[in-house]
Amino acid sequence: MYPNLYYFFKDLFGVEWNALKLINSFGFFVAISFIAAAYFLTVELKRKQKEGLLSYTEQTITVGAAASNSELIINFLLGFVLGFKIIGAFLMPDALSNPQTFLLSMQGNWLMGIILGVFFCFLKWKEKNKHKLAKPEKRVLRIWPHDRVGDLVIKAAIYGFLGAKVFDVLESPSSFFNAIAAIKEGKQNAAALLFSGLTFYGGLICAALAIFFYAKKHNITFVHLCDAAAPALMLAYAIGRIGCQVAGDGDWGILNSAFVSDANGNIISATNAQFQTALQTNASYYIAQFGDLNKVQHLFVQPFWGLPNWMFGYNYLHNVNDAGVALAGCTGNYCTYLPVSVFPTPFYETLMSLVLFAGLWFFRKKFVTAGRLFAIYLFVNGLERFLIEKIRVNATYNLLGFHPTQAEIISFLLMVSGIILYFKAPNFFKKRSVV
Repeated sequence: MYPNLYYFFKDLFGVEWNALKLINSFGFFVAISFIAAAYFLTVELKRKQKEGLLSYTEQTITVGAAASNSELIINFLLGFVLGFKIIGAFLMPDALSNPQTFLLSMQGNWLMGIILGVFFCFLKWKEKNKHKLAKPEKRVLRIWPHDRVGDLVIKAAIYGFLGAKVFDVLESPSSFFNAIAAIKEGKQNAAALLFSGLTFYGGLICAALAIFFYAKKHNITFVHLCDAAAPALMLAYAIGRIGCQVAGDGDWGILNSAFVSDANGNIISATNAQFQTALQTNASYYIAQFGDLNKVQHLFVQPFWGLPNWMFGYNYLHNVNDAGVALAGCTGNYCTYLPVSVFPTPFYETLMSLVLFAGLWFFRKKFVTAGRLFAIYLFVNGLERFLIEKIRVNATYNLLGFHPTQAEIISFLLMVSGIILYFKAPNFFKKRSVV
């Protein structure tokens, strides 16, 4: 596992660049997912604009004016944060020993923050002064939907993160309050634990609401925006799950009793007797997780088709959550592993989502009825998650005798919504479809 890029470069290239500790592996892949989604969304929006399905809005701007106070303040704050935290991390002793805690604390280099803040402020003043006119002019610009992709991505990121965290707290409130308690006690990696749990569907729902109101404000036909975003959303999910797998953030599956870990963190094949021994040896860990050893969820699945063992059982050595048991001879952060291997469900979801992205992208031009491509996305997205939940460990609810997880409930509703939207789309969006 690679909690941050420092460990990745150390393992692959044998170099120890402490600066890379600031770049969390999960965050790195999330950033890539947003960039990839922005690219494919832009391509689709331009295509729909050529088909006459989307139009522009006009915006009046003032050119030739001096830098405003708000612009100078914003640039100062950006420079201050960069100097205070990022540069400060290199200048303060032991700051990079626990980068998550440092970044979320009030520690930093005030001098570098002020210097860089003033420098950024000067650059903005110089840029605006260079194009300053004797008399500022007002000009009308045409803003197309694809010009707003940057704003869309930023809103999706902000509201998606907030929604993902809120839904995670609702799903597992005890983990959230345990992280708060760990921060108060000053435990290592406590800050990382606070942000480790994120629920995808919470992010999807809240981001969708934010983008809906943004699209309405800027006169972007929402149904066409949804169709354009469908393949991009599937790809973003696939790449984001790579981050979950690489960092080992806890989004793994139930135990595969065909594999256990030895004291050095190596995965070895196991018999049922060896599996039971591993459970008993690490009873405290599994009782804390499941409440009772008899409630431990597991399946016995051995590799087939010549596939490697890790595709069926993974122990998430050096995982970012510090979940599992201590690794012998390891000191510092991220020194744990799972005593019994689990199904690497983030890896499975990446594979499934890439296949679904390829399908949505290949067939996107075949759908002439507005809303139907997005309906397909809702259905396959829900189906993929509903299936993977069968081998994942999540909190369940008691609904009329059934015990579904939060993700199963939402994924089921997405599938139903997708089916209804697919068949009702011709009536809902008849005037907005390609003729």
